[in-house]
Amino acid sequence: MGSSTPASGTVSATPPRAGAAPRTDLARRVRIVLPVLFLGGIVALAVGAPLVAPHDPLDMRPDLALRRPGPPYWLGTDEFGRDLVSRLLYGARLSLMIATGSVTVAALVGVAVGLVGGYYVGVWEILMMRSADLLLCIPPVLLAVAVVAFAGSAVLDLVLVIGLLYAPQFARVVHAATVSVRQRTFVEAARASGASDPRILLRVILPNVLAPIIVQTSVSLGFAVLLESGLSFLGLGAPPPAPTWGGMVGSGRGYMHLSPWPVLWPAITIWFTIVALNLLGDGLRDFLDPRLRGPMGPMPSGAGRLPVK
Repeated sequence: MGSSTPASGTVSATPPRAGAAPRTDLARRVRIVLPVLFLGGIVALAVGAPLVAPHDPLDMRPDLALRRPGPPYWLGTDEFGRDLVSRLLYGARLSLMIATGSVTVAALVGVAVGLVGGYYVGVWEILMMRSADLLLCIPPVLLAVAVVAFAGSAVLDLVLVIGLLYAPQFARVVHAATVSVRQRTFVEAARASGASDPRILLRVILPNVLAPIIVQTSVSLGFAVLLESGLSFLGLGAPPPAPTWGGMVGSGRGYMHLSPWPVLWPAITIWFTIVALNLLGDGLRDFLDPRLRGPMGPMPSGAGRLPVK
């Protein structure tokens, strides 16, 4: 009589693999949610600084200079007796405002250059992309120090300088994505329907290159925070007494042998913010790139979308 036991090797490996995809998707979502919660908290505290700051960030109390953490100065005081909690909160407003403004400038300029350079083959592509390559060859810190020292360290100057420094990175990313999209069927269909070049660039190609733009924005925010902090540390950031994270580190480094707190707290805040932005960029890259997801994952926003004339 034949045995009813299944033959060896007939057990399918499908159940373990079926359970792996949800776990992987959950891990990717966590890599996005946790940085978003942290950054959202930083932004909320920065916006609400006038309401939640316990003291005036500019109020000097020489008799309380370099005080240890404890009530009512929960993170201590700096060399002028100013409350470190209040200065961190108000410093977040200025540091994040400069970083966000500069990345906005970089995205507007870089996306425009990348779209035009990737769509038009020939002289325009050579001029725009070689100019971007030339700027990428120069270390951003050195170029920023030179430009800020010459142009000034007002907030608007910092936003424009940092934005123009990071615009070539957006240009390279958008150029590569545009080159891969411009020969797609839906772009050819838009040309055949008589759509103008600006309409094709803005309505057809741009929605299909948004994924790398979003990822580059997150990564560039981290670099912008770091660059602004470095310039402030060197005394080339927003002029005092306006508090910035880098400026707090720079002003407190001369008193570390007496008290490490004026340097430690802003340095930790900068580190956590940059790590959160980098983790968010990695999570968005994995979520938006179909090659890094399972075959059933959602397509990027606008992918394969036919133009509407």
